[in-house]
Amino acid sequence: MNFLRPLVTAILGSVLLFVAACASTVPSVVSSTSGEQVVQQQAIGAYTLGNGDQLRITVFGQPDLSGQFEVDGTGSISMPLIGQVEALGLSTPELETRIVEMLEGDYVLNPRVSAEVINYRPYYILGEVNRPGEYPYNSGLTVVNAVAAAGGWTYRARKNVVYIKSVGSLEEQAIELTTSTVVQPGDTIRIAERHF
Repeated sequence: MNFLRPLVTAILGSVLLFVAACASTVPSVVSSTSGEQVVQQQAIGAYTLGNGDQLRITVFGQPDLSGQFEVDGTGSISMPLIGQVEALGLSTPELETRIVEMLEGDYVLNPRVSAEVINYRPYYILGEVNRPGEYPYNSGLTVVNAVAAAGGWTYRARKNVVYIKSVGSLEEQAIELTTSTVVQPGDTIRIAERHF
């Protein structure tokens, strides 16, 4: 009987950890007065590369292979020696691994590669702001900062919900607006008109 207690405790602990992990990745839905579904801010994942990102890639000991590259419309970067390298949807560590695999053996002995984003793709803001348009992305950008860059709210702006369409998403999502609501590179932010 004494050997069952630790076993049951371990199983219950595992189940609780699993449930907690699942709950942290699912956005919660808040009902609003207009009947629309408003999602609270979702968790931030690792940054993935997209069209328009500018990168600095360093192949240590190989200055001819190092330099600045831009992810083009096909989602690739064009590097000397190895040509087109698919970058779309990869994180920078994944891109480093891909470049190492392409260089290793035939071109460079034990290549060491570093990749960093030097300019992110821009974000777009429209709707009830004074200067809608395209703006350069800065790390840690929030919707409130984006609105400030666009000249602030108009007097008709709805300030409790923001509509964000992320890169790769087909539809915009209504998100509860707080001071920590984040913007990702390439996002399209729409500030709606409030209902009186």
